Amino acid sequence: MTSMQKGSSILGASVSRRRLLVGAGTAIAAASLFSPAVAKGGEVKIISNLGGAEQRAVLARVAAAYEAKTGVKVVINNMDHEAHKTAIRSYLAVGAPDICFWFSGNRMKTFVVRDMFDDISDLVAREGLADKLGVTLSAVTVDGKQYGLPMAGILWGLFYRKDVFAEKGWAPPKTYAEMLALGQSARSAGMAPMAMGTKELWPTGGFFDHLNLRINGLDKHMALMEGKVAYTDPMLKPVFDTWEELIKADFFSPNGSSFGWEQAGAMLAQKKAALMDLGGFVQSAFPKEERDQIAYAPFPELVSGMARYEDFSVNSIHIPKKAANKEGARDFLAFFYAPENLGDFIEAEGGIPPRNDCPPSKDALVNTAVEELKKVKGTAQYYDRDTDPDMAQEGMKGFQEFTIKPERREQILARLEKTRARVFK
Repeated sequence: MTSMQKGSSILGASVSRRRLLVGAGTAIAAASLFSPAVAKGGEVKIISNLGGAEQRAVLARVAAAYEAKTGVKVVINNMDHEAHKTAIRSYLAVGAPDICFWFSGNRMKTFVVRDMFDDISDLVAREGLADKLGVTLSAVTVDGKQYGLPMAGILWGLFYRKDVFAEKGWAPPKTYAEMLALGQSARSAGMAPMAMGTKELWPTGGFFDHLNLRINGLDKHMALMEGKVAYTDPMLKPVFDTWEELIKADFFSPNGSSFGWEQAGAMLAQKKAALMDLGGFVQSAFPKEERDQIAYAPFPELVSGMARYEDFSVNSIHIPKKAANKEGARDFLAFFYAPENLGDFIEAEGGIPPRNDCPPSKDALVNTAVEELKKVKGTAQYYDRDTDPDMAQEGMKGFQEFTIKPERREQILARLEKTRARVFK
């Protein structure tokens, strides 16, 4: 859990910097100031879970520039994003790379308590990152020590097409009543009110978060995430009542469990759905020439007077405890984390930079997120980041089942409560 001060620190005024790229394998201007801390030669191995081709290209370009400058070979192994979630548990124990991408918050802490991520507080101090990151650093801090570097932040909410809403005379819903009314208008226009693909499970976690944060607020939501509240607690009844009402009103795209978020994003791009509840990376489902039509709106108010809380999740990059070249890994991270290199990397994702000195974004959605976060009272990470991994997996399975068979609510929640009691005993 983080406060709004976190959002303000992350999104403070960025220093304007000139970005200079000379060819595909050339470092960005500030990297020329980089002085390697280790001897030339050797190898740094990276396991990446990046799904976007643009981000992979930036990482490869930065790696090539580092290799040209230092003589250290950088080997990047790209894994499927979903497969990586399982594989990391194995490779951190046996065959660890020197650097890996992961998630901050509770999902990072799970490996910290198992002594599988290296303490890199020395790197943070050496590079003077505390002042540049502010409280963003808390996302990768456990007991006052840093076990990773925060990457892009993602603000979750509703996304829609500006041209479609202008043509139909629609406005983003600010209340639950307006949400239901928009759903009816969308169905009358032959569109699904909200695209949602749940094959990968996690989109259900985000929707649950929005309902619970809007109905019960941040403190109660985090108490549930930390295993302090039962899944059979009466506070969750209005959450599932609201979700069930939307399901029965055909608010979501049909057969959502049979396809993933990218296919759901394509529905929004192709004007087959009015809304989508996701992060800014939804733009990857749009042709580049149509991305200027994407707009963001907060999830509507469900309980009058409830403060606005949002999911603002932060990815991270780490050095495994069993890495073979920890010094080389620190050296590469210092290079990669230079404002211009990191800025280019995050720009390709459409995320919100963690450093306050990264170059300004060219992405209108990022700038919108900057302004929206200033209105938020507090943030969570995301369902499968805030709670125990085993609880998250069972929880999202249950949520997906609920979207298909809402009449099984009692059995689903009883099963989740059994899991909570076991996980948080």
